[in-house]
Amino acid sequence: MRPALARARKCTKRAHAGLVPGQADMAVTIVPYAEEHVPAVKGFNHRLLAGGAPPDCVFSESHVSRWLPPGPDAPVCNELYLALEDGAVRGAYALKQQEFAFHGTRRPVTFYHHPISEGIVNRKYAPVGLRMLMHAMRDYPALFALGMAGYDRPLPRMLMALKWEHCLVPFYFRVIHPARFLREMQILRQSSARRLAANLAASSGVGWAGFTIFHAVAGFRGMRTPAEVEVVEKFDQWANAVWEECAPSFAMIAVRDARTLRALYPSSNSSFIRLRVSSGRRTVGWAVVSDMQKTAHNQYGNLRIGTILDGLAQSKDACAVIAAATRVLVEREVDVITSNQSHASWTAGLEACGFIKSSSNFIFAASKELSRLIHPFGEMVRESHLNRGDGDSLLQYTSNPR
Repeated sequence: MRPALARARKCTKRAHAGLVPGQADMAVTIVPYAEEHVPAVKGFNHRLLAGGAPPDCVFSESHVSRWLPPGPDAPVCNELYLALEDGAVRGAYALKQQEFAFHGTRRPVTFYHHPISEGIVNRKYAPVGLRMLMHAMRDYPALFALGMAGYDRPLPRMLMALKWEHCLVPFYFRVIHPARFLREMQILRQSSARRLAANLAASSGVGWAGFTIFHAVAGFRGMRTPAEVEVVEKFDQWANAVWEECAPSFAMIAVRDARTLRALYPSSNSSFIRLRVSSGRRTVGWAVVSDMQKTAHNQYGNLRIGTILDGLAQSKDACAVIAAATRVLVEREVDVITSNQSHASWTAGLEACGFIKSSSNFIFAASKELSRLIHPFGEMVRESHLNRGDGDSLLQYTSNPR
């Protein structure tokens, strides 16, 4: 057993008791973030930055989440929690509350995200992360995490120690401008040999020819799927009809009725491009895509990235929706299009449209309670609808995260 996993398992019993493991005299209390806690959160952020934490590794200094704020009529909301020790904030996390459907039966499910512990700068508080997770699991047993940027990060290691079921949500990409892709994609430039090969392929036209031929051949069938696409300002009743048609066919899917979609992808946010896809008079589905220019990005360099963030259609229409979304992004002159999708019909649709499957760091992890609802896990995940719209990826498209 890995040392980190062993330590996490030894700490679990004490975390249930409300004490930070290894610090018998240190009682940590988890409370909802209230206005009175704002000065303590500012102190927490100051200690993190002074200790060398990355600039973005701080918590909201507003007690009401700016992303999906709670409200009496909110169909989906984001709640903020703090770990307190004698009034000092030692950790914080967020919970997105939303209903999911399991073969059409709805029940609440909670997304655990953005946990931050003072342990990243002071080892004395390293176990606070486990204490926060155990508290969330106690109050919200049907809990999941999504994204997390790879298994080498603290949160997924902790989830594995607690024996959560987990898998990688497949990642796909389609190159639109091969020369720019070869010159900017950072993984292709990590050594002098790779840089030389990428530059030669870009300048000689070999890269252009290779990608163009592959996408033309691999995507011949999918991209010829007939469908009309319309950019819409918001989701209306037609989206409810799509939801009612589709919901019973998925082993698990977050509720995607019009009301919820308007909260997740508001018309006030121009970063989201909302698409209605039709065949004749029938709406076959919808997609939400983004078009983002990267600058000196550690993965994409200066590429213009199109992303199929979300979408919904019956399995037989998934390819048509993907093809329509791809055409829209191609017309917007993006350099590459990416998407993470879990459902078998959506991964098949991506492949039919000429997308290439690549390594993924987008992890889906489910608590034991949630895993029981999608058993057997490995089989049911491929019948579940999960993508970037279900995780914390949407935060990068809002000017006021968390």
